[in-house]
Amino acid sequence: MTYPKELKEYPQLEENTYPFRLFFNHCPDAKPEQNILFLHWHEHFEIIIMREGRAIFHVDSKPYEAGPGDVLMVPSGGLHVGYSLQRGDISYVSIVFHASLFKDLSQDTQHELFVAPYLSNLYQFPVNPARQNPVCADYYHVLERIIDEAEAKEPAYQLVIKNLLHLYFTLLSRTFPPRQMNDRGHSINRERFKPLLALLESHVDQQMTLESAARFVNLNLFHFCKTFKKLTGRTFVDYVNQCRMNEAQRLLLETGLSITEISGRVGCDNPNYFTKLYKQYKGQTPSQARKKQHR
Repeated sequence: MTYPKELKEYPQLEENTYPFRLFFNHCPDAKPEQNILFLHWHEHFEIIIMREGRAIFHVDSKPYEAGPGDVLMVPSGGLHVGYSLQRGDISYVSIVFHASLFKDLSQDTQHELFVAPYLSNLYQFPVNPARQNPVCADYYHVLERIIDEAEAKEPAYQLVIKNLLHLYFTLLSRTFPPRQMNDRGHSINRERFKPLLALLESHVDQQMTLESAARFVNLNLFHFCKTFKKLTGRTFVDYVNQCRMNEAQRLLLETGLSITEISGRVGCDNPNYFTKLYKQYKGQTPSQARKKQHR
């Protein structure tokens, strides 16, 4: 489901190379029905860990009550909002991260089998995992370790948090295994599309039309669009743009190329359009990203 652009949020992440951030939310002396999380959506995943008080969160228009120790999973693109259910202090931690955090694991077969289907929104975890299967509460210590790492900021804490997040998603996927493990048709399609996806990710400077991509996998346009969205969770154009902006982010942070040069390297002939697209996908302009990196 696509929600209004006016409600889209672009989270400001602390680390461009590690696209995640923890938000420590505290609402002192909240009143019943007070808004404690404004209505919005974003392309990032969000894990809400309740620490104090009781609240109700609506995720994609469905209500979920939460108290101390409860954990809610907001999928990428999920519209969500929160309200207090009591008078008193309310506090919760939000772990926000983008699926591109794990892009380096795309060649790991176990990752592709268990975790990738959830990162691509092909499947979604229950919003309240422990309510559907109590064993999930045993995994919540991983989230507490993430919070500890974010607060202490010891050397390499970003890498530790990345690995802990992947562990948490892996444990959840073990409890809620993706259905396509027993779906031969889905597996065939994934293998069929692998060369195309590899081409799009490794040759972001090349222009490929929707029609030529459909011909690449020998499908008509209708079935190509339907299958591509099912496999990746994105439209073809959105997927291509995401690949280009991921590469642009890498070039901005790891090279001394000018923004105009980077624009050309990722297939955008118009630097102004590139700047607009980068801000849409990364939440800041290319110049802002580079300036933040050199602080």
